[in-house]
Amino acid sequence: MVMVLDYMNAETTIAKILETSSSSTVLQDVVDVLYEEFEKYSWVGIYLVKDKVLVLGPWRGAQATEHTRIPIGTGICGAAAKSGKTELVDDVSKDDRYLSCFLSTRSEIVVPIKKGRRVLGEIDIDSDRRAAFDAQDMVFLEKVADMLSQHI
Repeated sequence: MVMVLDYMNAETTIAKILETSSSSTVLQDVVDVLYEEFEKYSWVGIYLVKDKVLVLGPWRGAQATEHTRIPIGTGICGAAAKSGKTELVDDVSKDDRYLSCFLSTRSEIVVPIKKGRRVLGEIDIDSDRRAAFDAQDMVFLEKVADMLSQHI
């Protein structure tokens, strides 16, 4: 079970990264922390918005996803980018919007990275566990997305 302290430690680590990393590595460094610190996060990626398409940037996981470009409005990632709201899916097999990346994925959370109302990108995290994400993940990842908005 993930403790509140884990979220606080990760948030502190990410804040330090954002203060000290070079702009060319900052997104990958944050992805690395998220992937390494939370066992239930089986794949972590950041998509950036370019010409109404989500383009995969840094990621960590067992393998690459085939979905490196996702039109805004398509899939769970595209829905989050279109609405500007976090999407939390407890069971991807029951959500028609899910674009299958990995057979092992059971749940997903997608958190938009925004500046004001404009979506700049998003944090996309898959888990091999059903209902892996809860309100703590949402609050934590929305903070991380807010912190990242200053670096995109």
